[in-house]
Amino acid sequence: MDNHNLIRYKIFTDQSWLVAFTTTKDTLPRKSVRFTGEDEQEYLENRRELAALLDIDSEQLVFPRQTHSSTVCKIDETPENELKETDALVTNKAGLCLCVQTADCVPVLLADPKKRVVAAVHAGWRGTVGKIVSQTIEKLQQDFGCNPDDLLAAVGPSIGPEVYEVGAEVVEAAHKAIPEASKTLHLNFTGKYHFDLWGANRLLLLDAGLKESNIEVLEACSYRINEKYFSARRDGVYTGRMVTGIMLRE
Repeated sequence: MDNHNLIRYKIFTDQSWLVAFTTTKDTLPRKSVRFTGEDEQEYLENRRELAALLDIDSEQLVFPRQTHSSTVCKIDETPENELKETDALVTNKAGLCLCVQTADCVPVLLADPKKRVVAAVHAGWRGTVGKIVSQTIEKLQQDFGCNPDDLLAAVGPSIGPEVYEVGAEVVEAAHKAIPEASKTLHLNFTGKYHFDLWGANRLLLLDAGLKESNIEVLEACSYRINEKYFSARRDGVYTGRMVTGIMLRE
């Protein structure tokens, strides 16, 4: 944590060329904190306050309208229109802060120190089994020539495997999509499965070619750590959101 109540990631400590963070409930202490949505006045004010903490202009913050898709968008400049049905962003342009919002889903940040490329990914269970992390890495390879061996990854706070109970649909989809999926699914005493979103995305990162030593999993449960994180499953869908962002310094 820093003095703005922003989470920083150890995996990026030596990467002075980038900024990477996740907000907490104390970053912008309000009952409802959102950065996209229907209430334009509210989310624009939230963006201005976050930008001020980061010492950038709010126009530098890039937020997609997330829909649990597997769509990855390359960003070369601040978009004129809202990025709809997009859940991952990539760029090699300095000064563009790629952001995703979560309140139980998994935020994943990627950075290539050699190519100076970054990505922000939103992966709920649909995005996870849709392998959006894998597709983002493919995008980095295709558009920027990145080598997965060079990539650094941070898996941020989300609902943890101890409490994330899922139905048969999720279990079936995980077995089809996740390498060694049985490592991410565990039966509880009632016969229901729990899904490990952190572990599933870690396995996808490894399967895509990342080194184990280049992956940081925060292992912070948004559901259980009420004082620090928003949780849609705990507090309802209209609760606030954490922002996880990454930017190349100008």
